Amino acid sequence: MTAFSLNPEQTARCAQLRELAAERLRPLVEAHAKGEEGGVNRPLTEALGELGLLEGLFTSGALDLCLMRESLARVCTEAETALALQGLGAHPVHAYGSLEQREHWLPPTRAGRAIAAFALSEPGAGSDAAALALRAEPDGSAGWRLTGEKSWISNAPEADFYTVFARTSPDAGARGVTAFLVPADRAGLTGAPLDMLSPHPIGTLAFDGVRVFAADVLGDVDHGFRVAMTTLNRFRPSVGAFAVGMAQAALDAALAHTADRDAFGGKLKDLQAVSHQVAEMATRTEAARLLVYAAAAAYDRGEPDIAGRAAMAKLFATETAQFVVDTAVQLHGARALQRGHLLEHLYREVRAPRIYEGASEVQRAVIAKELYSKEPIA
Repeated sequence: MTAFSLNPEQTARCAQLRELAAERLRPLVEAHAKGEEGGVNRPLTEALGELGLLEGLFTSGALDLCLMRESLARVCTEAETALALQGLGAHPVHAYGSLEQREHWLPPTRAGRAIAAFALSEPGAGSDAAALALRAEPDGSAGWRLTGEKSWISNAPEADFYTVFARTSPDAGARGVTAFLVPADRAGLTGAPLDMLSPHPIGTLAFDGVRVFAADVLGDVDHGFRVAMTTLNRFRPSVGAFAVGMAQAALDAALAHTADRDAFGGKLKDLQAVSHQVAEMATRTEAARLLVYAAAAAYDRGEPDIAGRAAMAKLFATETAQFVVDTAVQLHGARALQRGHLLEHLYREVRAPRIYEGASEVQRAVIAKELYSKEPIA
């Protein structure tokens, strides 16, 4: 199989996932929206576990992960996001955790009973992850005490455990960061929700001398930046897949609306200005999809330039999704901005992926760095 085509089994799996999302997952989202509890939709996450989708986070290759996220996003963005956040928070445990850490935390995470979170960003360290200020101060021979804050953390403050990145060596930049697995009930750890334009909970975390030990370290001391970057490199192409799924949903809506809507003695699609816009939406969506698939396939093959390719995939796909959703709203007119309309939902949802897991500007910096690091062509 090339990076640019899917085999019949993969195509059938994507169709099955869309059907599951419509029949099993979207009703749980609608039921949750009618309640007053807000926050993490635990029944939805448990359903993802029951359907075996959370298991796929740890057993699938990067391309299969992209197909899963794209398929879910096309039908139920909330289910896609719940799945992705479990993967982002727990992948460091899967890839770098000790046997004891993996045996304790991964089974309930796969089942959807334990909610995971990835705690990297801070009030003063968003895009510049190497500038982390959360301190891990030595606490005798027993370990460290964490002091500081995290902000804009998805699933906070309701997660059951956090992958936390803290500075163990002052003034060492990226080389002085360590990753810790911190249970939510650890003394001194508190959090608060943020009121944000987001369909899933985002919050802050405060660490007031939270004790962590050698058994809580993920990977090696002072090598946590590698844990963060390898996790992000794995998930960045699939953020692009999430964006492609949203773009495809918006394109589907635009095709249906313009084919049905009466305008100027014909259908809206008969206007060249409209049909050309739809053609542009479709072309960009397909280009983004192929770039995402190619980056994911390169990751699965273990190619050396994955950082640049993952950055290209995330950059182009998220920017494309913003364009496609915005254009679909324009073609629909005022009805698309009514609360509850699919495009109103997508319009709110599509903005954040251009920021999280590395803003578009950061992706461009990564791409440029990779390009200039290569040997010049003679």
